[in-house]
Amino acid sequence: MTRADAVTRAHAMLRSGEFLSQLDRRVAYQTESQNPDQRDALRAYLIDDLQPAFDKMDFATRLIESPGQKGPYLLAEYHESASAPTVLVYGHGDVVDGMVGEWRDNLDPWRTTQIGNRVYGRGTADNKGQHSINMAALQAVRETRGGKLGFNVKFIIETGEEIGSPDLPQVCESLRDELKADLLLASDGPRLSAERPTLFLGCRGGIRVHLDVNLREGGHHSGNWGGVLANPATILANAIASLVDSHGRLQLEPLKPPRLSNQIRAALADVEVKPTADEPAVSENWGEDGLSAAERLYAWNTLEVLAMSSGNIEKPANAIPGRASAILQLRFVVGTKVDNIAEVIRAHLQARGFSMVEVSATQRFAASRTDFDSPWINWTAESIRKTTGKAPAVLPNFGGSLPNDVFTDILKLPTMWVPHSYPGCSQHAPDEHILLSVTEEALGIMAGLFWDLGELKRPL
Repeated sequence: MTRADAVTRAHAMLRSGEFLSQLDRRVAYQTESQNPDQRDALRAYLIDDLQPAFDKMDFATRLIESPGQKGPYLLAEYHESASAPTVLVYGHGDVVDGMVGEWRDNLDPWRTTQIGNRVYGRGTADNKGQHSINMAALQAVRETRGGKLGFNVKFIIETGEEIGSPDLPQVCESLRDELKADLLLASDGPRLSAERPTLFLGCRGGIRVHLDVNLREGGHHSGNWGGVLANPATILANAIASLVDSHGRLQLEPLKPPRLSNQIRAALADVEVKPTADEPAVSENWGEDGLSAAERLYAWNTLEVLAMSSGNIEKPANAIPGRASAILQLRFVVGTKVDNIAEVIRAHLQARGFSMVEVSATQRFAASRTDFDSPWINWTAESIRKTTGKAPAVLPNFGGSLPNDVFTDILKLPTMWVPHSYPGCSQHAPDEHILLSVTEEALGIMAGLFWDLGELKRPL
């Protein structure tokens, strides 16, 4: 049996309906980690579904309890040879709110529904579909090789990613010896486009910045007081404009990343950000000057206004509001100094006369990525090209945030992320879905990668 046989077997799992049946069963678990009423579902997903699936592939499994009383973790391990490579695979079984009643045609988010090339359901893209693809591909390779893999595998599946993976660093630190591996090979987030396979090496970090202007209690008549009472909404709007301008360009130097290296520019030279017809068009004249769209998205920092509030937008009164608030988010790449970012922004605003603006920072995600010198990068990219006939996009980092730093900084692993979704998948929104075309290609990609791992006599 050959590599091509393993890829064909993986493709057949989709065409036969076997993979979609597995996915439908997993989507049915209402694993909303932000909902305390669904803690039993988080546990059941690991115990009742994933553990039996790993057992069938001769993995040893055990549940790891959360030290912070959050959702549990599943550790699964398959060992074949001390000299063979060992790969660690990560996934998360939790999802965001199902948003029942908000889906197209009133679809049930807790069942998969196929409409054309799309398969709808909460978790299909983030992340049940993605780790299910990796498990199915592993099964295909194992069956093709007569019950062997040729390498060692460890899985860690968490159930708290959608609440920021609060315990993952502590859990991985405590399991440092058990999680020893030669690389992390995982799947989350979208690929560059539905048409182009993608390899990304890490993720941007994220920090929420809260800006609050509290001048007085209640509103005051805009006719009687207009012109003599400071308006907190006006102050807030101008404070934000001093941080990011009307074209999305950062105005404060400490918010910017280090200069783009030639290495990163070269990696992104052939990367084109090209939305499909049902995705939003890229805005003209938006973002940092002198950068390509790919460089802005994958190699630069952005400051986005997520929400603003002052007065009652549904029932506006003819009154000057007493308060105004905004939540911004800084997305940043490796090398950006963010430890004291709230103090930096506060000092900037005070210097410009906005001392009444209160500044705080919350919900931090670290930026991290694997060094471009890692031999696993070319190895992974070549395996994907061999399977698909396409040169994958190699991105320095994913545009969003993932707990990649746990694997790079704590476990000291090179991290290869091969995503199986696409930018228009509606993750975290109604109508979340995967594409059958991308899923079939992804099953083949992962079967090829796992086959090639089994061909290595020793780690790179």
